[in-house]
Amino acid sequence: MHRHPSPSATEAESAAGASLRSPTPWHQPLPLPSHSFRLILYLEWILLGLDFLLVIRPARFGLDVMTQVLVTLILIVFGLMGLKRPTGNLRSKVLYTVFELVLLGITFWLDRRTGFFPLLGLIIVIRSCLIFQRKGQYIITGLVFIASVLMLFWGMPTPPRHRRGIPDDNFINTIFNLNVNTAITFGLTLLFILLLVNALLAERRSREKLMLANEQLRQYTLRIEDQAALQERNRIAREIHDALGHALTAQSIQLENALLFLPPEAEKTRSFLLESQQLGARALQEVRRSIATLRSNPLRGRSLPDAIATTITEFQNTTGILPNSTLQLTQSLPPESSTALYRIFQESLTNIAKHSLATEVMIDLEQRGDRIHLQITDNGRGFDPQRNTTGFGLQGMRERAIALGGQFSLWSEPGKGCQIAVSIPLPRQVLLA
Repeated sequence: MHRHPSPSATEAESAAGASLRSPTPWHQPLPLPSHSFRLILYLEWILLGLDFLLVIRPARFGLDVMTQVLVTLILIVFGLMGLKRPTGNLRSKVLYTVFELVLLGITFWLDRRTGFFPLLGLIIVIRSCLIFQRKGQYIITGLVFIASVLMLFWGMPTPPRHRRGIPDDNFINTIFNLNVNTAITFGLTLLFILLLVNALLAERRSREKLMLANEQLRQYTLRIEDQAALQERNRIAREIHDALGHALTAQSIQLENALLFLPPEAEKTRSFLLESQQLGARALQEVRRSIATLRSNPLRGRSLPDAIATTITEFQNTTGILPNSTLQLTQSLPPESSTALYRIFQESLTNIAKHSLATEVMIDLEQRGDRIHLQITDNGRGFDPQRNTTGFGLQGMRERAIALGGQFSLWSEPGKGCQIAVSIPLPRQVLLA
């Protein structure tokens, strides 16, 4: 039996979930993909690059190489921390931010030049926007501002002295005024960065809400289409049951009565009547099976694996073939996805029973990441897909998969069996549940 590779799963975009519609505490921001917003990550790298250039610039009174190496290592650690933000509880987020502030203090202790401290502070504020809500962002921004101001005034140069040893007051006032202006400018810069990053994040979240709304609209549209199709199916099922089903039942009764009153010597007539009765009974069984297939809610409240397992048992009782099945689902599926997969599975088994003459059947249903994969393989006589493209069963399976945004593939060769593979994405509501 030949196995054809199943369709590869495509990456699905992650999005904000139910938390977008409900209030969250100050330490729990609206979720964003981990640095899928690459603009912020690139901005951090640019600021770190400027920090590195400032670290390696010559110092007026000299700076030993070991200090420069240590500060460079701190910048590397600082940059690596930006690749993985804490997404757990408040404690992990606070420890993460405290460690950033400690690194900021260590760099000041190693190198009293204050040129690159504001840049590291800007990075801490940017990351706080990705970790905390507004209240937490304001707290972190205030701490960064206070720490930077302390470093700024602590690192003031020693004023020159007159001949009598008295400090130069003009020099002190000038440096003090420069530091005050620098602190005010840095504070305004922090506020601007805070507003800018929050505006970017708000725009990103609005776009994700729109994507989620589009996904929900698509799901509602599919549900409405399914309801219309189910109503039409029920109407057709009632017509078949009321017309053809009653006629076949009456035919079977009449043939039974004819057999009861048949003279013993009319063996040839008896054989024809028996064959006609068997054909009528078989046709009635097919009508009932078609009605059951057309009826709505084929799962009848069961989960998809349970419904498939029950159908496998019925398939074994009818054909004598026990399929080798693997059913692994870690999440419950919405009704439209479960119904579509079950119908595809049901149609595949029906085709195997009617046409394939198979002796082995393999069924795989599993979840891989954010997609559900269903694969049915048999070792029957197979066929040429290029010459059999008009079958309503295959066309219906393909349409069901495509309607859910999935993929459908069929592989078969004469004498080498057949394989049907379906891959559909999980809706965002299921992934975020």
